[in-house]
Amino acid sequence: METYLSQVENELRLRNYSPKTIKIYLRCIEDFFKTKKDSIEGADINFIRGFLLNKQDRGLAPQTVNLYLNAIKFFYRDIIKSPQKIDLKFAKRPKKLPVVLSRDEISRIIEKVDNKKHKMIISLSYGAGLRVSETTNLKIKDVDLEELTIHLKGAKGNRDRITIFPKKLKIGLYELISLKNKEDYVFASERGGKLTERTAQKIFENSLKKSGITKDASFHSLRHSFATHLLENGVDVRYVQELLGHQNIRTTQIYTHVTNPKLKNIKSPLDEL
Repeated sequence: METYLSQVENELRLRNYSPKTIKIYLRCIEDFFKTKKDSIEGADINFIRGFLLNKQDRGLAPQTVNLYLNAIKFFYRDIIKSPQKIDLKFAKRPKKLPVVLSRDEISRIIEKVDNKKHKMIISLSYGAGLRVSETTNLKIKDVDLEELTIHLKGAKGNRDRITIFPKKLKIGLYELISLKNKEDYVFASERGGKLTERTAQKIFENSLKKSGITKDASFHSLRHSFATHLLENGVDVRYVQELLGHQNIRTTQIYTHVTNPKLKNIKSPLDEL
């Protein structure tokens, strides 16, 4: 088992998968090995189906079940080189609309942050449409204050992209990074190194609570709101796709369901009584 796990890790590293994805794949495959116990080399479709159904029955989210299936397929296809095709369909993911904060709610959240660095974390994440990992990994050399752009390197899917930098934050960020080395993180931890993702999420959660907003919002809602507000401003969906770094336009188009002005202009028949 350990030999196979080592082979999986090496193959994923050679293919330049992110450390987080490698860790998840290894965890899923190790769990599968411990459940199957013997005859690991054989792609037993019925066993795999039962294994995944058990995960569903235990209440695992569809995307988690899909991760297990992806990891198992990777093992048999790319490590074992099994000729047998694992013809199993992915678990259907619920089509949930993203939680979006209004412009007023974004302002209220930012206003509730006293710490200048923490205020910048929330403001920049919203103003540039950053994921939490992109915020914590951001280095000074990646921000061009003259061109008002941010060069995100090795983002999700190991793809680089350029996004916008809010002019409103230029002076505040300059003050934050002026005496630092260009290789330093923009949002360094007080103990040195970069800020953890959990710390950034906690900063958002605390300010959300202080603002009195009851929406089930998370740090990622800042990115959702960035995309939605751009579309409301009339920015073409393909430009929004580029700024967000979505590979598929359909991923970006979900925001058109949140901000559809035609739907918002329809009056309820109750208003006509």
